[in-house]
This record gives sequence, structure tokens and C-alpha cells, in this order.
Amino acid sequence: MNDRYLKALRREPVDCTPIWIMRQAGRYLPEYRASRERAGSFLSLCKTPELAAEVTLQPIMRFDLDAAIIFSDILTIPDAMGLGLSVKDGVGPRFERSLRTRGDIDRLPDVDVLEKLGYVMSAVRMVRRELSGKVPLIGFSGSPWTLATYMVEGGSSKEFRYVKSMMHDSPHTMLLLLDKITRVVVDYLKEQVRAGAQSLMLFDTWGGILSTTDYVEYSLESMSKIVSALKSDPETGVIPITLFTKGGASWLEAIADTGCDAIGLDWTIPLQSARQRVGHRVSLQGNMDPTVLYASEEKIRAEATRVLSDFGPGEGHVFNLGHGIHPGIDPAHVRVLVDTVHKASAR
Repeated sequence: MNDRYLKALRREPVDCTPIWIMRQAGRYLPEYRASRERAGSFLSLCKTPELAAEVTLQPIMRFDLDAAIIFSDILTIPDAMGLGLSVKDGVGPRFERSLRTRGDIDRLPDVDVLEKLGYVMSAVRMVRRELSGKVPLIGFSGSPWTLATYMVEGGSSKEFRYVKSMMHDSPHTMLLLLDKITRVVVDYLKEQVRAGAQSLMLFDTWGGILSTTDYVEYSLESMSKIVSALKSDPETGVIPITLFTKGGASWLEAIADTGCDAIGLDWTIPLQSARQRVGHRVSLQGNMDPTVLYASEEKIRAEATRVLSDFGPGEGHVFNLGHGIHPGIDPAHVRVLVDTVHKASAR
């Protein structure tokens, strides 16, 4: 098996720097768009294990990537909690019911992960069989804070008016919601491991909208509980965990303190600076600006080489973008990036 991704997470020597790309199974690929058309809707694509497995494997078949990540969506958890998710082109995710009061949160049902989200585990098992050890498979979830923002706002938001109002005016209510989500996320990630996931990642997309004090209390604390629960379980304790807070460059030391194995970085902090701050405690994932992939092949090669040089020699780097790949990217540019990373970093 090509295990350089797992070795890098363990800060072991590798023959070259591993690379995978956030949202690597996505709209920039024509084969993905064809699968999405066959599914009829984005949610149907997520909830049909055969199709979810198919699109998970598409980038692995096209590019020399070092890891696959299961195709799903972070909002499957709120959907499983009965909020009525819909995803429409040009509109984005919306929930039939949002959470605005303590009563709304008290009424949230307990979630049997295998019953409500079993389709994800079925896709994980299918992908593991099809990969046949070619590359490792990553499982994931949204962070409790990020999921809470969608659940309270009722969908995407720019101002985060309702979730921040709840946080400020009714902190006990906010913490109750985060606790409920945290328990589901722990169960969900454990089941992904049991189904075959070999690494886990928490996407804290909206942690960066918080002040330092609020980030520690409302985002990082929940993620720390998840890491602790997974690390203390004999079944999941050896599985590497990556935490990614978009806009989280100010808090790297605190993130490393959770006991995670790797920290995902956006493009706003130099890798060398991040490495100096966290030392050898964690690996680092990142962190090229996704928009570089719109540029010329020459520029992509130069920027990929610069990112590798920024990290410098030594173990513990997983190359990735600083956020998800954009839908309009030319797949040929992704191939240039992947090949450049491998060639430029070859030991």
C-alpha cells in the first residue's frame, strides 16, 4: 500500500511528500458531474452508497493522490438529527427547522448513527474494498461549532447573527447544543473507523469567525473532547486525527494541545512559522491557496515548490490546499500540482 500519507501523519520518513486535496471528489471533475446528474440531487448522491463510493474513487483513478476521502457532506449529521436538510444549486444548504430556543435543542432526538447514517458506513466499506490497499481512506465530520452554526442559522450565513446571539445571551443553551452534537460526532467517527476509515479529519470551517476566548470555549473544547474520546477507545486510539480550523492560525499551540496528530492550515500562515510554533508535536497539512490552480502551469509548479520549501526538510508534512478546490478548476492543473509535489519533494 502507498502509506506515505499515514507515515507523514506519524512524522515518519517518506520517499516524497504526500498530497491529497480537500474536495478532491467534486464539481471540477466531469465524471463527478456525470455521477451527480445520474443521482438526481446532491443529497441523493451522498445517500446512495454505490454513487458515493464511485465519486470517492474518481480522483484516485485520475490522479496519483496519496489518500482518498469518503464522499459525503458535513451536514448529514444535522439532517440525521431531524432538521430537514435540502441543498439547491445556487442557494446552498437549508434546513426546514432551525434551532433558536432551549426548547428546540431539548427536542433534538438521540441519533442512532448506524440507523440514520448507515449509508456513509456502507460507502466506506465499498471504497475500502475497491481501493484494495492502493491508498488510505480518510473519514471526516464537521466540528460541533461549525455544525451548530448551520443548525441555528438554518443554513449558510455571512453574519452568524442567531448563533452568535445564542452564544452571547444564552451560553448554557449553546453549550448544551454543542454537547449533543459532540456525542453524535464521536459515534459517527467511531463507526467510520469500524467500517474501514484509516484516518479522520474534523472540518472546523467557521471556527475562525470567533474571538480567541470564544474559540477556545465554543469550538476547540468540543474538538478536544472528540479527540480525547477517540484516542481513549481501543478501536480508534491508533487512528490519526487532523483538525482544520479555517482562519485558525492564531491558535495553533492550543489546537496541538488537544492531542490531535495533525493540524490543517489555510494559506494565511507560512508553514515554517507554524512549524516553529508547534515543534514536533503534530504534523502539518497544507497550505497552498486554492486559487493558484486557476493560474498557469508554470505558476502552479513554482507555488507548489515554494510551499514545499517553506516547510523545509524533515518529516510531518502533508501537502494540501488551504481550503477546498474550486469548482471551475481545470483537472489538468490538478495533475500538474500532484506531479510537482511528488517530484520536487522526492528524497
